[in-house]
Amino acid sequence: MKFALIGAGQRGMIYSEYAHFKKGIEIVAVVEPNQERREIAASKFGIKPERQYTNAEEFFQAGKLCDAVIIASMDRDHFGQAMAALRCGYDILLEKPISPDPKECVQISQEAGRLGRRITVCHVLRYTNFFGTIKKILDSGELGRIVAIQHNENVGSYHIAHSFVRGNWRRSDTSSPIIMQKSCHDMDILAWFAGSEAKKVSSFGSLAHFKEENAPAGSTARCLDCPVAENCRFNAVHAYLPMRGFWPAAVLGPDQSEEGIMEALRTGPYGRCVYRCDNTVCDHQVTIIEFKNGVHASFTLSGFTDRVCRTMKIMCEHGEIRAEDDGNQIEITRFSANAFEAVEKKVIRTAVPRGGHGGGDSLLMEDFIGNFENDEAQSRTAIKNSIESHIMAYAAEQSRVSGETVDVDTLKEELMK
Repeated sequence: MKFALIGAGQRGMIYSEYAHFKKGIEIVAVVEPNQERREIAASKFGIKPERQYTNAEEFFQAGKLCDAVIIASMDRDHFGQAMAALRCGYDILLEKPISPDPKECVQISQEAGRLGRRITVCHVLRYTNFFGTIKKILDSGELGRIVAIQHNENVGSYHIAHSFVRGNWRRSDTSSPIIMQKSCHDMDILAWFAGSEAKKVSSFGSLAHFKEENAPAGSTARCLDCPVAENCRFNAVHAYLPMRGFWPAAVLGPDQSEEGIMEALRTGPYGRCVYRCDNTVCDHQVTIIEFKNGVHASFTLSGFTDRVCRTMKIMCEHGEIRAEDDGNQIEITRFSANAFEAVEKKVIRTAVPRGGHGGGDSLLMEDFIGNFENDEAQSRTAIKNSIESHIMAYAAEQSRVSGETVDVDTLKEELMK
């Protein structure tokens, strides 16, 4: 079996390395505009010089070279690359979001259906033991029907500064709104748990902190020449130098020596003051969802948290579930008759397979690759299952901007025109 890689950044390399080194799949081509990343991928996978491309157009002009493509490029490149890949006859592993534009999401799905091609979306959370175990508990009916869900995505103070203030996903116009880019995962989980399509969505949020008016007095545009950097918790030297070789420092470039990190901070985007970047996405957002089956959910995305994790409380007719993926702990409580009666409580700690996202990355790849051995197989995150999450995220952003509740069926009708 042979794959090609479009986008040799961190996510694309994770998927490709698993396919190549764990499953023996040949990576025959790489498309990557950044020379350094392209050369690293080519060296790691033994890709011939003539199959190393700087842009996707050149790759697609070469015709069909392999069985499938991994598309892990920037958000706004997904639509054109996915449509071209489908028309070349490729199956696709597609990094989320499918596209920042929900109409493009629908068009990609429709084209895949028309051509009989399979697209697996990288909604890795569905593959984890943690979320999978919660889904099994809910589906078992032991706690009765779901009534409401509280779900928090704790982005983390340093994570939001890295990815959504200094990093690639800082602007809605060049990537996606944060609720689409970061939280289409969470919209997918909420719809999966609720077992229903969304009916109405309302959302509120803003960019509250990471803007120039909140910059420390006397600070400058870059951390390395800032006279007050030592007293700033967002000092890039403190954020990245101790993390050499690991995320997020690994994103700065392949040279993870102290000299390499300092040069990246001196000249690159990650050395900028978090209060003086060109970021536009929210640093916090709250969304309320009413599902068609009567389940209600509240979702909070926040960069103002210490830990980077997801926490949730699921309230059912006969009991509740409290869970956090940081410790892979799920607490199940059955309601008692009164305050003095003993409460029946069970705690589950799910196993964590090796790999990123709680083992979800590797299990996603097992699913995607396994589908080639069974023509009838359907991926857990086939594009038809992933569209709902993107429409929900788009509806949330539309509501946040307009200040109005969005009727999801009306939105879908508009998208289908």
